[in-house]
Amino acid sequence: MHTRHLIDALVQQTTILIAQLATAAGIRAPLAHVADQVFLHLSREIESQGVRRKVAADMFGLALRSYQKKVRRLLESESAPDRTLWEAVATFVAERGEVSRPEVLDAFRRDDPMTVAAILNDLARSGLVEAEGRGDDARFRSVDVARLPADTAEPGRDLVASRLWMSVDDAPAPREEVVARFDFDPVTTRRALDALLAEGRLQVDAEGRLRSGRFVVPVGAEAGWEAAVFDHFRALAKAVAAKVRSPRSRADDRIGGATLSFDLHPDHPHREEVETLLARVREDVNALWERVAEYNRAHPFEGEGRRKVFFYFGQNVEDAGTEEPK
Repeated sequence: MHTRHLIDALVQQTTILIAQLATAAGIRAPLAHVADQVFLHLSREIESQGVRRKVAADMFGLALRSYQKKVRRLLESESAPDRTLWEAVATFVAERGEVSRPEVLDAFRRDDPMTVAAILNDLARSGLVEAEGRGDDARFRSVDVARLPADTAEPGRDLVASRLWMSVDDAPAPREEVVARFDFDPVTTRRALDALLAEGRLQVDAEGRLRSGRFVVPVGAEAGWEAAVFDHFRALAKAVAAKVRSPRSRADDRIGGATLSFDLHPDHPHREEVETLLARVREDVNALWERVAEYNRAHPFEGEGRRKVFFYFGQNVEDAGTEEPK
């Protein structure tokens, strides 16, 4: 498959996943930021791989000047340097308690008014501000986070915690350095770190660095599923990306994967054996993980040669007639 066709196919499947997540359990998650977020993260990753900015701009079909302006616009608000526009608008409303739409637009007059208006709508839909009225008569009031229900006060807090844990697991670092790695609200980030420390999922070593402890999302748990989804997707994406750099398979591969599908019917003699693959592999892998974790706790190792192995697995069942998303 041509590389461009492969990229198109991966984007299509990823958008299907995002659409499913955005509408899971009847919710309608805001998506206005997704296109800009994809551009920003993709441009960062391309440049981090040694591609010159002029070449990166050409890959996006942009002149260098247009590319630089777009990256700068997404990185920070022109009216509030060093902060994203979303964060700047949210902070503006929170600090004033109640503001009118014209007041917000005037405060951010150097920014695109349609973008500012979209952010106000996004804040209202997310429950972070209360909106009343329409057009220029609209007023926005900050919401006291302490009065919000637990599942609304800190949207995605499980995912924030999991990403913090994964970051520390990959690279131990002092607390403030970990906070600075992410674009999350610093207050939310510090609260998540406090919770992870209190639960023992993060620990402070002798040098004052945060280190990962045990972090498990039990089978059947109602909370933490976002963390489990992200962890699985991250492992899969990193494994595929690593394999792309060395695509030829060998019998002794340490990096790679396999995808198999089985055609079954109700009376098939191997149906039960196939459909219980997930349970059997999960049991075997969890038992191995427990043995490794127990040994590591008894024999900590921080020398050279330390490596982390990610193993991911999954199973899906589609009945005949199930229409695959186009």
